[in-house]
Amino acid sequence: MNRPESENRDLFAIADLAREFGISTRAIRFYEAKGLLKPERVGSTRVFRRRDRARLILILRGKRLGFSLRDISEYLSLYDADRTQRTQVSKLVEMVDQRMLMLEQQLRDLHIRVRPSESAKVA
Repeated sequence: MNRPESENRDLFAIADLAREFGISTRAIRFYEAKGLLKPERVGSTRVFRRRDRARLILILRGKRLGFSLRDISEYLSLYDADRTQRTQVSKLVEMVDQRMLMLEQQLRDLHIRVRPSESAKVA
């Protein structure tokens, strides 16, 4: 099975990750400042490992799903604590379920707000 070149590498520069994921180097530094990424340093250069790349994938996926950085940090802490995969998946399912409930409530709220204004336009 052919894996993308980036999955075969052990080390990444910040520019490599930014280019691969279509984000700015500033965004990556922000995630580092928040403690979500912990690259090594060689002099003043950040050196990211595969683990950092995997964490960045999880961060970006979490952001797309609408999770806060606090939620993402909590989820990533399960990996730092060497929890079982079952614990990690269970926590993710719980977080996604909570997020879905929140989004469903927001959708209901939007329908309530939109309907009265639509009926006013028709009248």
